[in-house]
Amino acid sequence: MAYKISDACISCGACADACPVSAISQGDTQYQIDPATCIDCGTCADTCPVSAPAAE
Repeated sequence: MAYKISDACISCGACADACPVSAISQGDTQYQIDPATCIDCGTCADTCPVSAPAAE
């Protein structure tokens, strides 16, 4: 399953910079993960300072 970013996101961009497949982009109010591109590696969750990304 792909990861999803919760409302806890502070839009710092750490997850997008760390994603090895560039599955994360800035949305209207927070970052979002493209589930078709996400490889479920967990790098975004490990990098996020507020633990916003989580497995669905």
